[in-house]
Amino acid sequence: MKKRTLSLLLTLITLFAASNVFAVSEAGVLFLLISPGARAAGMGNAFVSVADDATASFWNPAGLAFQTGREVTFMHAKWLPQLVDDMSYEFFAYKQYVENLGGTLGGNITFLNLGEQVYTRDSPEPLDTFTSWDLAVTLNYATKLTDNFGIGVGMRYIRSNLAPMGAGEEKGKGIGNAFAVDLGVLYHFGFVKGLRFGANLSNMGPKITYVDADQADPLPTNLRVGFGYDVINSEFNKITVLVETNKLLVVRHADEKPQPFYQAIFTSWGDESLSEQAEKLISSIGLEYVYSNMIFIRTGYYYDEEGKVKYPTFGAGLQYSSFRFDFGYVAAEQGHPLSDTMRFSLTAAF
Repeated sequence: MKKRTLSLLLTLITLFAASNVFAVSEAGVLFLLISPGARAAGMGNAFVSVADDATASFWNPAGLAFQTGREVTFMHAKWLPQLVDDMSYEFFAYKQYVENLGGTLGGNITFLNLGEQVYTRDSPEPLDTFTSWDLAVTLNYATKLTDNFGIGVGMRYIRSNLAPMGAGEEKGKGIGNAFAVDLGVLYHFGFVKGLRFGANLSNMGPKITYVDADQADPLPTNLRVGFGYDVINSEFNKITVLVETNKLLVVRHADEKPQPFYQAIFTSWGDESLSEQAEKLISSIGLEYVYSNMIFIRTGYYYDEEGKVKYPTFGAGLQYSSFRFDFGYVAAEQGHPLSDTMRFSLTAAF
């Protein structure tokens, strides 16, 4: 197993923020923004307006409102394979329709293994080793207000276990706990068959504290909106086109404490010019072709101007009886930390 110092761990976390989310990290526990599900990964991480399986508990809890039955999804991915060999991302989701509640319950468990670290102080001599990881557990409920309009809510517990000690002379530990809430909506347009709009406001909650309240970090409150349209939806062929954009709703100016999430949700829209705001948006387009509800072919494109992250994605899936196997691949340029990142997921309905 590849060992790293605590300082290198922090560098990797910053690099993750730059590679997968934003050029400059403004929030903590950024693993909450890692997109689960190999199906969505193959479509450029555009899924908020679909959200028609158990992974809706992440993408848009309102998607659960249009689902019945029971389903479970597992996903595994080696994380940043171009940099390290002992980081991995695991995701588990479950959903079940409950008639007595008039809606669907769902939930997920997310685990990011950051590998084994070596702790050093003033000299390069190792003093100790430890394992770092991040964990989130989410519970969702969704229901339909009308035949075409669904809403969903999620409650999340977060634990970040970066280090059993502080950095440098700091007292305390690099361990933090937090709680967050998600709100989602999904609307099927009745006047245009196959057209949908989805939105998810996620990770709303108090800051996460590792050492003391003065150094607390805001959660990555994020707004995800998108449209989906079934261009073809016949007995044997279905083609769906997706467009989606994300905005981080965090305000953290230099030498100032970050604003509480309930303020930043509003003030983050006016603290910069429109052109600067547009550069911070992360957009995706995706396409899925389904043959006979058995064979799935997917592609997409992920575009992050500020983070300088732009890459195509590809994916495929195979449905057999109640089981579906999905594969997603990131085709980032050679040498990019996300290059050759592969996601595998298995979904079972019962």
